[in-house]
Amino acid sequence: MDDEDYKVSSELYGEYNYQSSAKPMINRNNVVSKFKFKYPPPPPKVDADGDLIVSRKASAEKFGVIEIEHSKSTVLDLVGLQVWRGALLLADWLLYNSKNFKEDRYVLELGSGVGLSSIVAGMFVPVFCTDINKGGLLKLIKGNILRNAHLSKHPINVLELDFTWQVLPREIVAVLEKTPVVIAADVVYDDVITEAFVRTVGHLLSKPPKRSVYVALEKRFVFTIADCDAVAPCYEYFVECMQKLENISMEEVPLNFPQYFHYERVKELVLWKISSNFEEEN
Repeated sequence: MDDEDYKVSSELYGEYNYQSSAKPMINRNNVVSKFKFKYPPPPPKVDADGDLIVSRKASAEKFGVIEIEHSKSTVLDLVGLQVWRGALLLADWLLYNSKNFKEDRYVLELGSGVGLSSIVAGMFVPVFCTDINKGGLLKLIKGNILRNAHLSKHPINVLELDFTWQVLPREIVAVLEKTPVVIAADVVYDDVITEAFVRTVGHLLSKPPKRSVYVALEKRFVFTIADCDAVAPCYEYFVECMQKLENISMEEVPLNFPQYFHYERVKELVLWKISSNFEEEN
């Protein structure tokens, strides 16, 4: 069977009923899924003396819904047209850390896929949402941003960025000094793409001021005769490539933050924080 005939589907679609009555706008063969989430509680209020104000009545929980047009199955080269668990894990992290974002700073997303994580980030800060211009991906991202425009309080700029490029788009270079956080989800599935992604991360982390890249992904295990065990070769190669970068630090982020979206937070999900680790000039 030719590789072009082999299609894959995200496990996410079988976990919950994400079905929406909304119709696709970009491709009639797509589907539209709705992802319900819970907003984080507002920060506690303090009085003039700095003491906490105790509320006599618990505030009602606030919910929202993000509608995403996407493919139900794709060839491996176009898996960005689907929604995967890593994007929802990253969205949870963004919601949990929303109180730490500054509105005069930017978030840059690499390999944005259908744009779900960028839409969440756009609720709190301006965003540069990037991916390759293949399979109508950028058009799909723009359509999903438009579909959820009522949620975004800040602009979400969609740009083409191919990890194989030697230089960054000028629009990103122009705001890099104001971009302390870079995010990516579900970008580790092919070793050639992984190598290019790691080079892009290394390039971003080498430019002052210091910044951090958060990468959410799912370890995908396969059984090999050579190892006589289940291994996650794509994940292991990603970590191996990252560890070869100079002047960076890596740490796994504990997944003990709240879950705001509905999905199975399986044990194979991981979130890496990769940060600049060089001496900055005064």
